[in-house]
Amino acid sequence: MASTVQTGEIEAFLAHLREERHLSPHTLAAYGSDLGQLNEFMKAKELGSSLLDLGKPELRLWLGRIADGAGPSTLARKMGSVRAFYRFYQSIGRLSENPAVKMRLPKLRRKLPLVISAETADELMSVADASSPEALRDAAVLELLYGSGLRLSELVNLDVSSIDLEDAAVFVLGKGKKERRAPLGKMSERALRLYLSERHQLFGKREEGKEPEALFLSKRGNRLGQRRVQEIVRKYGALAAGHAGVHPHALRHACATHMLEGGADLRAIQDMLGHESISTTQRYTHLSAHRLSEVYDRAHPLACAGTGKPNS
Repeated sequence: MASTVQTGEIEAFLAHLREERHLSPHTLAAYGSDLGQLNEFMKAKELGSSLLDLGKPELRLWLGRIADGAGPSTLARKMGSVRAFYRFYQSIGRLSENPAVKMRLPKLRRKLPLVISAETADELMSVADASSPEALRDAAVLELLYGSGLRLSELVNLDVSSIDLEDAAVFVLGKGKKERRAPLGKMSERALRLYLSERHQLFGKREEGKEPEALFLSKRGNRLGQRRVQEIVRKYGALAAGHAGVHPHALRHACATHMLEGGADLRAIQDMLGHESISTTQRYTHLSAHRLSEVYDRAHPLACAGTGKPNS
């Protein structure tokens, strides 16, 4: 991948995102790459000396140039980066208007996330046995991902101090370093108590009295990494669901969907999952409608094309 040139204006914008909005290094790199690409295009076409000089015609020219080699989601992301860049400079008085604000984005076909059934989730939660400290750890990992709807990054960053078993709660540091309190179900609480009783066996070779802060530990006593958690979920997902396509975020989706189907309020789910916008939570209503449609097509006699029996 060709390197991109970042100007002082871009660096100032990235510093704002890093220091004020606390975005991750990965997200910052994406913003920097998109804006650097626009900057290189501007220089090559001699459209100006600063990104702040560009208007809608120049941005349309750039969008048309990159459209041939990028899909709708990539184009949407790049335009999102550009909009945010100009919005920042508008907010500090460097621009009177955002030239990218009314530009049309390509329509995205949203792919529905994988959601396992409640029955499969129940089976998945019971697959890990109590034969070893690692198995107890795995059971607690699965229960927290599904029972409390944690993100993968939130789970691996938990410390022992993040868990309050007496109050049945877990304190999570979510996106933007915002802390929230998520409930622990009875099964999650039980799995955590069992794991914590044997967790000391995973300390590894450490100095006496140096207990690790991390809640979930590897065999060597280090904080469990995201890739290892993904492997754990795939392993037990294959045993319970019959395929290795189950991933940590699928358990978070399942948590939200099953709560919604059980009658939970959208606002309660939003607070529990740490969604900044209610619109993010509302997608689960569409997902539930899609699942209902699938069930209808399989089971209702009138959906079976006159066969008089459910589809097999």
